[in-house]
Amino acid sequence: MSILIGSESRVIVQGITGNVGSFHTLRCINYALGKQCYVAGVHPKKGGNVFHDLPIFSTVKEAKEKTNANTSVIYVPALRAKSAILEAVTANVELIVCITEGIPVNDMLLVKSYMANSNSASMLLGPNCPGLIVPEVLKVGIMPEDINKHGKVGIVSRSGTLTYEAVEQVSAIGLGQSTSVGIGGDPINGLKHIDVLKLFNDDLDTDAVIMIGEIGGNDEVIAAKWASKNMTKPVVGFIAGISAPPGKRMGHAGALISDGHEKALTKLKKMEEAGMVVTKNPTRMGQLVAGLLNEKKKKE
Repeated sequence: MSILIGSESRVIVQGITGNVGSFHTLRCINYALGKQCYVAGVHPKKGGNVFHDLPIFSTVKEAKEKTNANTSVIYVPALRAKSAILEAVTANVELIVCITEGIPVNDMLLVKSYMANSNSASMLLGPNCPGLIVPEVLKVGIMPEDINKHGKVGIVSRSGTLTYEAVEQVSAIGLGQSTSVGIGGDPINGLKHIDVLKLFNDDLDTDAVIMIGEIGGNDEVIAAKWASKNMTKPVVGFIAGISAPPGKRMGHAGALISDGHEKALTKLKKMEEAGMVVTKNPTRMGQLVAGLLNEKKKKE
């Protein structure tokens, strides 16, 4: 098993003919079951064309109807991303993965409002995220595939590069990942840490989780509170930005400390109080999750 995507996914690509979209789509098609799972592209002016054996449709609705797609990945420019997301939501695509960064906050507020008030069951991952990957099965997004190894550690992270760091550590010690999910670092986004933790908690093939956050906002604290009462699997936590000064944006648009509750040390404390094993050193994430799994085996 895995979460969000798998061998039954049918993926369409919005922005398939652009430089970024075409490059990463080819990598995804050539990874594991990509040739089976990627079914079409979408471009409003290039319907009827073909991209490496994938038909291109003018609209998401048409692509979904013709291919039975359930997942869409978006590589369109920032100022067009709102329309692309809304088109996929209106077409009731189950999972929408938006890679695009730099989307105006007002645009994302409109997207979130529309999704909250519509009858669509669509889930949004991102924007400004690297996507997700089920090792040796399917990649949707821009994650480097070579460092991934099939296993039973779930990874969820606001930071793309720290996702890759955690993946490499877990692979290096022979554990591997069930699914790795980059949720993105923008202040207005789709799936949160808590949403992904819930999915990992229900996934039979995930034995432990690494949760990576950043300064800014309170999403990690909300996830920790839920985990303290509901999570049945061990969680290793890390928060980037311990030395970040208040009031200065660090990296992602959402990585800005506006009050004391958004500091890295405060979040780590809340996560530790919730029963997570936390670290201030990102190089120890793999070692810690290995230790937790060994302890779990001894108790069984």
